[in-house]
Amino acid sequence: MNVSQIIDKLRSDPAFTQHLTAWKTVPAKPAEFAEFPPRMNAKIKKALERRNIHYLYTHQAEAIENVLRGENVCVVTPTASGKTLCYNVPVLNALLEDSESRALYLFPTKALAQDQLNELQEMIEGLNVRIGAYTFDGDTPSSARQAVRNAGHIVVTNPDMLHTGILPHHTIWMKLFENLKYVVIDEIHHYRGVFGSHLGNVIRRLKRICSFYGSRPHFICCSATINNPKEIAEKLIEEPVTLIDRNGAPAGEKHFLFYNPPVVNAELGIRQSSVKEASRLAALMLSKEVQSIVFARSRLRVEILATYLKEAVQRTGRDPNLVRAYRGGYLPTERRAIEKGLRTGEILTVVSTNALELGIDIGSLDVCIMTGYAGSIASTWQQAGRAGRRSDVSLIILVASSSPLDQYIISHPEYFFEQAPENATVDTNNLIIVTNHIKCAAFEMPFEDNESFGLDPVSTREILQYLADQRILRHTGNKWYWSADAYPAEDISLRTAAPGNVVILDVTQGGRVIGEVDLFSAPVEVYENAIYIHQSEQYTIERLDLEDRKAYARPVEVDYYTDAEVKADVRVIHSLNQGELNRVNKYTGEVSVTWLPTIYKKIKFGTHENVGWGEIHLPETTMHTAAFWLEFPAEISELLKLSQSQLTEALHGLANTLRQVAPVHILCDLTDVRATGMLRAPLSQKPTVFIYETYPGGVGFSEKIFTHCDRLLSAAVSLVSGCECKEGCPSCVGPTLEVGEHAKNGALLLAKFALDSAQN
Repeated sequence: MNVSQIIDKLRSDPAFTQHLTAWKTVPAKPAEFAEFPPRMNAKIKKALERRNIHYLYTHQAEAIENVLRGENVCVVTPTASGKTLCYNVPVLNALLEDSESRALYLFPTKALAQDQLNELQEMIEGLNVRIGAYTFDGDTPSSARQAVRNAGHIVVTNPDMLHTGILPHHTIWMKLFENLKYVVIDEIHHYRGVFGSHLGNVIRRLKRICSFYGSRPHFICCSATINNPKEIAEKLIEEPVTLIDRNGAPAGEKHFLFYNPPVVNAELGIRQSSVKEASRLAALMLSKEVQSIVFARSRLRVEILATYLKEAVQRTGRDPNLVRAYRGGYLPTERRAIEKGLRTGEILTVVSTNALELGIDIGSLDVCIMTGYAGSIASTWQQAGRAGRRSDVSLIILVASSSPLDQYIISHPEYFFEQAPENATVDTNNLIIVTNHIKCAAFEMPFEDNESFGLDPVSTREILQYLADQRILRHTGNKWYWSADAYPAEDISLRTAAPGNVVILDVTQGGRVIGEVDLFSAPVEVYENAIYIHQSEQYTIERLDLEDRKAYARPVEVDYYTDAEVKADVRVIHSLNQGELNRVNKYTGEVSVTWLPTIYKKIKFGTHENVGWGEIHLPETTMHTAAFWLEFPAEISELLKLSQSQLTEALHGLANTLRQVAPVHILCDLTDVRATGMLRAPLSQKPTVFIYETYPGGVGFSEKIFTHCDRLLSAAVSLVSGCECKEGCPSCVGPTLEVGEHAKNGALLLAKFALDSAQN
């Protein structure tokens, strides 16, 4: 059965269509072509023609022409629109004109780098010239590294390896830095928040080293659709950028469905599990031999879905390897095998985190099922682009969870389909991040007295003086020299607040590494007695050693998974911005957050009921970060006729709701921010709702929430008042067991009070 037949079947099934809130058909779009740019080398034209490419898409021709003219460009077109040619052609053009030229390609993941290298090497073979293109990452064997440094015309890597493995050793990369003509930064929409803030500083270090060696590279950036790609690109490279966003590639017809699972408990507002509904729809695609991808928001959900689907395949007597899970933490060989299986058709269904949201070549998939909203309009369209890559008809189904964010989106489809994608946020001058990279830059080359590093020379000097006071640097003559024993880049992770990863070891197989998790997530994912799932195999964590960064696991077979709960305490250090909203004040500032994983719940497979719990014994973690908070007047309980206990429930309910709608208006993940309500905040002793960032120092989300406070409050009112539950539920203010039975009414009163204050 093909996709069109499945679409017809679903359209005629009232049991399915009654749960749809939207069925949007995006019509097919024909290609728009342009001639090869006149500056393009004849050898490249002939090589493309041999591959049956006689014209370029309009955006490809425009990008290539602008790059060859010497401009920095940012190309923004959908998935599978041929962005690769936009940078491969100018780079190869430069190498054909000058064999000493060099190029550096940066991809956010090793998998994407490996995938793009294969396509690049195909083009090089067609030119019949000797051009060395190699990946240089953590998987590159030591024996091959010298060859990459000496013979690599094009070095394909990721920001992490540039940060730890190339920039600190620039003296053995002289050939690259002396002749660096182009730097390609792919998937720049991925570099938002903390990762983008780090990358901006890595680029500062790269440009500083290039300047020392006498080169000034041009930048070619590519992105999926976000609302401010030019702004993000210019923040990352700190140079003017030409935006190219008129897509000339063809696109097949897409059917985009919003599916809200049926309510199973109207009083509590609980719906059928999105995981179960997504697995049911994916099993239908499997039974019809239709190749599909299922996205889930967490590693745990990926493994649960893969487990359900493998069981469904086995019941029909077929090979369970038709279904594979794909996520971070898998070993590289395992990921490559899955990608190849998708391209060859040996794998019918892949269940993935957003690791496959990026442009890795996994062939043509017909159906995309999303288990819950991806967190942003940009990410959702990126995931949807995974289906119908060959201009055929494709089907995308968003299956909503009971979370407030999902319910807001599923109930307001017009917001998703009519709204421009969100603005990404990058704060390259986050004090902690910029200080860390000044340390790295000083290790690479001494700073001069009047030198600036992103900041002005005075601010840069203040940081250098602070590092000298800490005996990390020493000031001699007019220069600042590295004087510590440590190697700074190794202790700075670009992706998380904490450095390094925790490796997970199977104690029954001599300590074989089965996966890894970042240090920040370890206390809530691999605590003692947690169930860790890897390719549907279950392990119980026997011990977590945070100091040694190891978690020791043993295989088990149980009918449940585990989920941790965290207790947080917030204290204001000082406020930076204040807004008067009549009787409610809004702030941003620096806070200290202490959090502690307290208990874990055992959730039964299939029914998702709570079948037990246990305590988590780990030390508290304290972090200084940025936060936004709303401060209500001390007499708010009298004004709204709420008792103290009801007000406490209302504050927690509003905090939950604001956190859930925040990603709708600012481009962040739910994991980037957390929220809590306090009846008496420590300094003011007033009722307060905090939304704080989960990264040391913050990366700019608080300021955006401050700016868009009215929109967040309006979204909170719309979500809570539109929910059909009586006393609050997972779809609006959170589970009543966590926030209390008066949370819904109280949260709505607080939100309206704050909104009235803001609008008066």
